[in-house]
Amino acid sequence: MAETTLQIAGRHYDIRCRDGDEPHLAQLANLIEEKARVAQRSTPGLTEVRTLLFAALFLADELTDLRKAEAGRQEKLSLEADDDQAAQAVEQLAGRIEKLRETLAAAAAAA
Repeated sequence: MAETTLQIAGRHYDIRCRDGDEPHLAQLANLIEEKARVAQRSTPGLTEVRTLLFAALFLADELTDLRKAEAGRQEKLSLEADDDQAAQAVEQLAGRIEKLRETLAAAAAAA
């Protein structure tokens, strides 16, 4: 087990983590720290708890936006796949119609 110290909103937090996870935790702490600074700048005098609350809300808001964007992207991909399937079905129908036309033309010529 590794230990690392993270600084968030002017306070140090000693954290235990798996060996090798320290850089990732530091990166996450930096994201939280950025949001905490935004909260402190926009509303001076926040308590530590409220600063962290606002940081968490900012991050949750961004996550929600990313999830909505991903859902929209997935929906678009699904619609494109549906379009491809529809195009294939139309091509198959066109081939069948062409064969029927040829059969009818041959029957009319023989009559």
